[in-house]
Amino acid sequence: MVRKESRQAIRVKKHKKIRNRFSGTAERPRLAVFRSNNHMYAQIIDDTVGNTLVAASTLEKEIKAELEKTNNVDAAAYLGTVIAKRAMEKGIKEVVFDRGGFIYQGKIAALADAAREAGLEF
Repeated sequence: MVRKESRQAIRVKKHKKIRNRFSGTAERPRLAVFRSNNHMYAQIIDDTVGNTLVAASTLEKEIKAELEKTNNVDAAAYLGTVIAKRAMEKGIKEVVFDRGGFIYQGKIAALADAAREAGLEF
């Protein structure tokens, strides 16, 4: 009988491969993105120390209030602009994009494009 690996297991395996290729430094931290069925999360991480420098998610009250739904492309784009603005306030201009094993399309691409338009470079 043929057994299929779950989509979650495949995503985790892809994410591990991606994380082996790069990590965030103090000069160029990592913009990590995670999406669940209901929400999206983005954080900027300095992997040398293991600190989260900036974080934003659709769970936060002020972000959730601006959105009609928390799990669509519009929510992802808004989250990208919020994370970029918060990063600029902390003096972070360049990041490494970590898509978290997700395919670069739809919500992930919308978040990345919005972050680029708001001033982040990657």
